[in-house]
Amino acid sequence: MKMFLLSDNIDTLTGMRLVGIDGKVVKERHEFIKAWLEVIADKKVAILLITQRLAAQYEELIHAVKAKESGPLITTIPDGSSQSKESDFISAYIREAIGMKV
Repeated sequence: MKMFLLSDNIDTLTGMRLVGIDGKVVKERHEFIKAWLEVIADKKVAILLITQRLAAQYEELIHAVKAKESGPLITTIPDGSSQSKESDFISAYIREAIGMKV
């Protein structure tokens, strides 16, 4: 099982590659759809990471796959251009995920 990233910028992909996560940068809708279909069909991908901006653009596709019982776990990650309401967005994500302040 592996993780895969769909990103709208090269910086996020570069950072993920440094920790061993492969991915693809997509700018246009047709690029996203092609990469999306490939990743969803790949049974080796257990976790699909998508940057916030892409997740907002393609929310309908993401919800359709999340509604199915099979398929990768899809999670949204902040990217360098994302504007977080909190300065410490990692703590905010942990607080949201587990319901505790760390």
